[in-house]
Formats: sequence, C-alpha cells, structure tokens
Amino acid sequence: MTVAEVRKRYLDFFAKRGHVIIPSAPIVPENDPTTLFTSSGMQPLVPFLMGQPHPAGTRLANSQLSFRAEDIEDVGDNRHTTFFEMLGNWSLGDYFKAEQLPWIYEFLTNKEDSLGLDPERLYVTTFSGYAASGMEADSESKEIWKEIGVADDHIYSYGAEKNWWSRAGVPSKMPPGEIGGPDSEIFYDFDIPHDEKYGKTCHPNCDCGRFIEIGNSVFMQFAKQEDGSFKELPNRNVDFGGGLERLTAATRDNADIFLIDTFDGARELLENRSGKMYGDQNATRSFRIVLDHIRAAAFMIASGIRPSNTEQGYVLRRLIRRSIREADKLGSTDAVLGKVAETYCATYADAYSFIMKSASAIREELEKEEAQFRKTLTHGMRELEKSGKDIDAFMLFTTYGFPIELTEEIAKEKGILISKEEVQKKLEDHQALSRAGAEQKFTGGLADQAEQTIRYHTAHHLLLKALQKVLGSDVHQRGSNITSERLRIDFSCGTKMMPEQKAEVEEIVNEKIAEALPVIRTVMNKEEAERLNAEHEFGANYPEQVSVYSIGPKDATEADPKFSEAFSIEFCGGPHISNTSELIGTFKILKEEASSGGVRRIKAVIE
Repeated sequence: MTVAEVRKRYLDFFAKRGHVIIPSAPIVPENDPTTLFTSSGMQPLVPFLMGQPHPAGTRLANSQLSFRAEDIEDVGDNRHTTFFEMLGNWSLGDYFKAEQLPWIYEFLTNKEDSLGLDPERLYVTTFSGYAASGMEADSESKEIWKEIGVADDHIYSYGAEKNWWSRAGVPSKMPPGEIGGPDSEIFYDFDIPHDEKYGKTCHPNCDCGRFIEIGNSVFMQFAKQEDGSFKELPNRNVDFGGGLERLTAATRDNADIFLIDTFDGARELLENRSGKMYGDQNATRSFRIVLDHIRAAAFMIASGIRPSNTEQGYVLRRLIRRSIREADKLGSTDAVLGKVAETYCATYADAYSFIMKSASAIREELEKEEAQFRKTLTHGMRELEKSGKDIDAFMLFTTYGFPIELTEEIAKEKGILISKEEVQKKLEDHQALSRAGAEQKFTGGLADQAEQTIRYHTAHHLLLKALQKVLGSDVHQRGSNITSERLRIDFSCGTKMMPEQKAEVEEIVNEKIAEALPVIRTVMNKEEAERLNAEHEFGANYPEQVSVYSIGPKDATEADPKFSEAFSIEFCGGPHISNTSELIGTFKILKEEASSGGVRRIKAVIE
C-alpha cells in the first residue's frame, strides 16, 4: 500500500467506531518546554489524558507529524527516521483494553478495508511488572490477546524498560505529576535471518532487524505523586501510537522503510544526481540520511523554524549539515538538497497543504544554509591545516561544525592517527551533558504540572496582552518556554524595547495581578473564538471545538465570561490558575533581547 492508503484506512476504521478525527498538532509544541518538538501523538493531549474534557469528545484519532532528535545518530539503518507520522487513537475514559486490543488487531489483519497483514507474522508483548514501584504484571492484556487468537509463542512479556510508557521512561525516572502506564506492543516479523551478534535467540525486542514494532497501545492510567507513589488518574485512558511508515512497510513485507512511496521521488533524484544506486555498497547509509534529514528539514522550515545555533534552529542546522556531508559522499555536490526537498513538497501536498505553500521558502533556506556551510568547511580546513600534527577532531566538530569523519580522512592523508576512542569518549560526554540539560528542562516544564509553572503560564497570557497594549496589536507570540523558575516569550517586534516601554509592560501585568481577575476556560466553536479575536497561532489547524482562556473582568463567571470586557482571550489547552491573585509577588522583566529577525525575546519572573 501507499502511505496515503494506510493513513486513510486507519482514520476511516476508527471514524466508523465513533472517533472524531482531529488535525495534527504543530511539529513545534505550543507552551510546552518539555521538548523542542512534538514527538508523539499524545503530547498535545496531556491535559485531556489527565482529566480535562476534550472539545471533540472522548474518542479521538489522527495522524500526528512527529520528530525525535534523539534518533539522529540511529538514522542509516533500515527502520530509523527522525521525522515520521504517528497514527493514533485515544479513549479519554471511554473504552479500555477489552475494546482497544481487538480493534487494533482487526485493523492490522482484516483484508476487506484494513491492512490485511498475515496474523502469523504478528507478535505482541505485555507488561511483566515493576517491583521497584509496586507495579503488577498486566495479566489482563495477555488474556485478551489469547482470546483474540494470538498463539502463546507469539506473546512475550517484558519489564518496565520495554513495556511501560511515559515520556520520562520507567516509573522511577518519572517526575511528580507525570502520567504513564503499562503498554502492549505489536511487532511485525519480516522473516529476516537472525544475526547472532545480537544474542543466541531472536525475540520481538531483538535489534537484529527481524522484528519491527508497528504499534503500541498504552493504558494511560497513573500519575506519579510527590512521595514516589502512583495514583489512578480520574479516567482510565487508551493512547495508541503506530508508525505510519513502518505500517506501510509491513504491507509491502519489506523491512526497509526507505523503499515506501513517500521516498520514491527523492531517492530517484539522488540516484540521478549522484550516479549511484540505492542499495550500492557504501552508498545506502548516505542515501538514507539525506532522505530522512531533508524530509524533516522541509517540514521544520514549513513550520517556521530557521537554521540557528539554538534549540529547534540548531537541530535543523545539524540535519542540513549532515545531509550536505552525506550528499558529498554520494558524489552529488551541486546544491541538490533544495531539489530533494521539492519532491517532498509535492508528495505531501494533499495531506499537508502548508508544506507546498512553503516550497519556495524551503528551497531558499536550504540553498542558503548549504552555501554558508561550504564556507564553514573552508574555515575548518584552514584550522585543520594550521593545526599541523595536533589535530583536535572534537574541537573542530563542536566549534566549526567540521565533520569528524572528514577530519579523520584528512588526518589519514597526512599520516596522522586520530584516536577514535578518545573522540568518541568526548562526544559521549558532550551528549551526556545535552541529555542532562534536556532532563532538567523536562522536570522544570509545564507538563509536570508544578504549581509555579502553571502560575507562570497564566502570567504569560498577561504579558502577551500587555506587550500588545504597549507596542501595538501587530505583536504576536512566536515561541515560548515556561518553567517553574521563569517564563520566556518570543514575540514579533522589529525594534528593541525602550526602558520606559518595559516599565509600562511590568506595570500593566502587576495591575492585573492586583485586580484579582478570574481566569476562565470556555469551550466553543472555532469560528466563535475567532470572532472574539482570541489570540491564536495563525495558519495552525484547529478542531471545530476549541478551548479558550479569558482573564477578567472581575465579575466574570463560567456561566457569563463577559468576553467583551476581558483583558485577555487566547486559544489555549491550559492548565492555568483560577485567579490572577494567585500570582503572589511582583512581575519583573529580567531581560529583553533579539531572538531572530523581527522577533524579540523576554525573560521574566515573579519575585
């Protein structure tokens, strides 16, 4: 099947079972500093999995655009990508295991209007328990699989490292407030000969490539408490995720996902430009890296990200630079990346029209970045020449972005031996620091539901409205990062703020805190919210029913929000405090600076 066929069959299957099809959330999450990118379908739904009613109801499904930066180094094999679509269906306190597992099995195996996969090629796993957190084995799921007809030797059980799902990992690593639960994964057996370097016996979680996970039903039912214990959520939820590309590969019985149709145009273009063929010895890995990275880069640029040295922009720049190096290895050095991206714009035009609308910007950014990196390579070469025999591959990589493998090649030509082990150790230490930073960002983020983080989220709304009052109504949010230590907002503004303007913004925010204004959530039709001029991300796809938070006036209530008198009205999923009086202290702007062209950044606290 094609990717489009699998996507449509999945959404149709769950629509027939009472699910509302919701749009993909943006690839850059809104008001969620826990991660730079949307990496799963459940990520935008955290408030609703925790009990907040969803405007569309209790049964939802979609195909979510996703990106996982941690997979960059894994790209090159037959199954890893950084960018992918995640098919998902959710039950928010509606159905549970007894419905979910038979449904997903039917979708995978039914030949009439589903995927028609051979049941003998499917293996499933269940949760065997986690004594350290007092979590018992999920015997219920195991029995359901048997009732469906899955043979005993196709059912495996694993511990929390494999069959427990939360964004932080196993229960012991979850921060207070984080949600999670046991899961049941489904694997497709591609019948590839087992490689014993991965162990004497093969099993679903073996890394030899024979088994590939194609779906995971998470039973999201627990929230971690401050004392380390786990409490049942108000609702028992189902959160299913299935990789669209992997499912498509399964319908073709070919484990190489880079041979599915969405890569065809880009792969053929690279073959024509390089003179090499996909599958050639020493060429396939380079093909895969370029194919994956430029698809991801195209969607990032279409989503408003631009190459830079920080956060999302840094990841985008890294993807492009790795692609340049791998395209060079293929022998295609004539600025081919922009043309590769154009094939994706055409491929995804029907499903995601915004990428085609950004086609010219995507090509322009890629060509500009490629030209800039060519200069970087030249600079790196000069430094390398000056270094003589004291070549520091790690320094050249981290300072100039000079590829380590290129440094190794040149050093070899000079008769200089570089210790790969030493460079690798430095890289691992560098990556460990990056991961530690990410974990710190996670624990301080909005998703942990810390009281101070929620307070700053509401202060963020006050700040944006105050900026509009002082600087003009054309000011709009262009990014945010809200932690329990401070809030940060990126906003459209072409000039530096004057001291008196910052003081006026502070005064407005503190006035609204002192006025003790109610903060009210209202669910309404999208068109109604737009008529109220509720602040929202322009160009984003919103469902027909949206959540809107209004602040003030003082006598506003849920029954009568008095929108015409409100200080601030925004599309927002929450969570928020109930009254500005809970913002105890004085609002203060710590720093105001440029973020990027036409965008300023403010960091602020309440002291």
